[in-house]
Amino acid sequence: MSTNIIKRLSFTLLLLISAVIAANAQETVLDRYIKQAFEHNQGLQQRNFQLEKSLLALKEAKALFYPQIGLTGSYTKAAGGRTIDIPIGDMLNPVYSTLNKLTNSQQFPQLQNQSVLLNPDNYYDAHIRTTLPLINTEIWYAQKIRKESISLQQATVNVYKRELAKDLKTAYYQYYQAAKAVEIYNIALTQVQENIRVNKSFLDNGVRNSTALTRAQAEQQKIVTSITEAQNKQQNAQAYFNFLMNEPFTTEITLDSTLFTPAQVLLIDGNAGNREELIQLDQQKKIANLQYRLSSSYLIPKLNTFLDLGTQAYNWNFDNKSRYYMWGVNLQWDLFAGGQRKYKAQQAASDLKVIQASYNETNSALQLEANTAQNNYRTAAATFSNAQTQLQLSEKYYNDQLKVYKAGQLLYIELLDAQNQLTSARLQLSVAFAQVQTALAEIERTTATYKL
Repeated sequence: MSTNIIKRLSFTLLLLISAVIAANAQETVLDRYIKQAFEHNQGLQQRNFQLEKSLLALKEAKALFYPQIGLTGSYTKAAGGRTIDIPIGDMLNPVYSTLNKLTNSQQFPQLQNQSVLLNPDNYYDAHIRTTLPLINTEIWYAQKIRKESISLQQATVNVYKRELAKDLKTAYYQYYQAAKAVEIYNIALTQVQENIRVNKSFLDNGVRNSTALTRAQAEQQKIVTSITEAQNKQQNAQAYFNFLMNEPFTTEITLDSTLFTPAQVLLIDGNAGNREELIQLDQQKKIANLQYRLSSSYLIPKLNTFLDLGTQAYNWNFDNKSRYYMWGVNLQWDLFAGGQRKYKAQQAASDLKVIQASYNETNSALQLEANTAQNNYRTAAATFSNAQTQLQLSEKYYNDQLKVYKAGQLLYIELLDAQNQLTSARLQLSVAFAQVQTALAEIERTTATYKL
């Protein structure tokens, strides 16, 4: 069996083992960080508030189907203004005069013409009105639209959650990479300090001159500078991670050592069909379709009923004659509006076409994004595998060179080159591992496979 076949079988076995480990793994430190961020992240809280608003809007739309009860009252005090003249005297006085003559009496008095004020004076009206919609398509479609808006807002929340999970994972491994760089440079510093000790011993014994010692001391200063830069990067990565967590920037970050193993290098197959972005557009299509149907329902009349229970009278009288009830129905039927409703329905139909086109474009873009993420993962995985091999070779090369140098058979510049190769290999391995994990986080994002 050839070496390549053995390597392929080993890699396949490693992936299978990784799959089992990933499937049965318990909640990790990073998963707990993500859950904590879901509870405290400010951006996510804003979107949750929007979701709560959508839920309240649905309840508001449902409430429109229930009876509406309100109390209305009015009181008027008036003087002057328009009047109605009633010529009672002119009409009845001649008749009364004739009757008095016939009866030889004054039983029928003379009357004065009356002038009645149109504005009611010292008059009140108070009633409780109950209204109930019987036929109203606007209310019905409003409820449907609000209901679809909840699903739309929920998808928006999930989009932010997935993006937040990806950003947290990326920031977490960036912090790991920065912390690893500090650790690697400290190891390199320890090696250089040992070189300084050995070179001083050589110099004291007259085996070598001070050139190697000077070069080692210069390398020591270079590494100290690199440590300072690495520590600054670590602090920046720590601050960004805590920013996503809505925690103080200096909060300590727990690194889970179980995550930083080759067994976690696992390819996730999938596509962008489960992306919440598509769910958002699908909900927008449903809402646009309801808007179109609402705009097209203008020929359906609106029918409401009402009932008034109240009292009205002059001089604040309240008795059987002042109390009243009034029941009725209201009909509104828009028969002609100059084509406004028709054009509005056409606009809604155009919006539906725009959303459908956006859906098709977004679907293709997300599929491309998923394919790109898969390719980036393969590149990162290959780079990580090569970095592991390179580190093994660099460690062996450095150990061999160190033995030869201590035996006095090697120039210090050659040992320093081996040491720099080893440090570089260690840094490259940490970078490659972080890139693999970041690529996996990107695949989870593009295929919507992370469990929310």
